[in-house]
Amino acid sequence: MITTLNNLDAAILLWLNSFHSTFFDHFMSLVTGKWIWVPMYACILVVLTLRVSFKPKLLIILATIGLGLFFSDFFVSEYIRPLFNRPRPSQPGSGISHLVHLVDNYRGGSYGFPSCHASNSFMLATIIYLIFRNKALACFLYAWAIIMCYSRAYLGVHYPGDLLVGAIWGSGVSYMLYSLANRFFNLSDLKDAKQTAYINMAVTASFALILIISAVRVCES
Repeated sequence: MITTLNNLDAAILLWLNSFHSTFFDHFMSLVTGKWIWVPMYACILVVLTLRVSFKPKLLIILATIGLGLFFSDFFVSEYIRPLFNRPRPSQPGSGISHLVHLVDNYRGGSYGFPSCHASNSFMLATIIYLIFRNKALACFLYAWAIIMCYSRAYLGVHYPGDLLVGAIWGSGVSYMLYSLANRFFNLSDLKDAKQTAYINMAVTASFALILIISAVRVCES
């Protein structure tokens, strides 16, 4: 059963990884990076600051997000991954590394189950949606999280199974932490804030910048 699932996971990864071009090599490398999304993170912080009039509640929200990052990133990489020791498809120990299309020889770390990128992005998308309960915001943030996940398969550093489990873990962590914080500090009065449109704009602007940079790099190559 496990062997069958691993073989299916590898087959899907190789299929997803086979659709590549010079433009998307640049595009996905930028998407998977950290710094390109700083404006979006900053915008989320600004919107939370503007929306929350009771400042101690803002600290509770930020602490909740911080705990979410701890469990979706540090806890995953330091405690969950060592339990499975599953090599990334890009690593020689995977058995399929010679079939994987790599970008700039980027291979990531040794182990990749579950994916921290998937866990982190779905954790943030879920907890911000739960705070504001805005459908348009949910569409933008989950689209961002899904593209972030796809970039990891495109780059050949995660199996779809790594990404799926990471997404489920991150979403679950957000739901549990939000439920706990909301029970004691009532975060429901933050629903549907109009300022969330600025977050949507930040996500769109970041993707537009990635498109422009990718196009410029293709022209220069």
